[in-house]
Amino acid sequence: MKTTKPVLYIFSGLPAVGKSSLAKLLAREICASYIRVDTIEQGLRDLCSCKVEGEGYRLAYRTAADNLKLGISVVSDSCNPWTLTRREWENLAIENRAEFINIEVLCSDEDEHRKRAENRIAEIEGLNLPSWEEIRKRDYHPWNKEIITVDTAGKTVRQSFEELVSKIC
Repeated sequence: MKTTKPVLYIFSGLPAVGKSSLAKLLAREICASYIRVDTIEQGLRDLCSCKVEGEGYRLAYRTAADNLKLGISVVSDSCNPWTLTRREWENLAIENRAEFINIEVLCSDEDEHRKRAENRIAEIEGLNLPSWEEIRKRDYHPWNKEIITVDTAGKTVRQSFEELVSKIC
């Protein structure tokens, strides 16, 4: 039986840019495990009644590692705003003998991004979505290396997904 290395697809981007839509489509398309940090963090709030800081990422790393060790590719869906978290995802892939691909999703049209933020509905029960002001004030650092970037402004989800797949292949 021929085996190939699993891939960790590391998504990043501000809320309401289309990141989760693209990450879910990719996971479905390639039959990969899908790990969403928002889901983990909301689960911690609901089940443990605690203020969540970095715990969601830590649990996501562990779950991703379990899948990568089994040879299953993983799509990680999180804001992933800092070099620290980006490096942790990359190191996780390396430690588990997997490839990794960094993908940043953005919406360059501020009016469109704002409309998306103000009109979206939470997919995760109990999750309080950030306001447009909170998104604008988010501590999100630019990437300092070459990555795959998908700008969803003026495009349908399908168009953005086709662009993503063409850049991954």
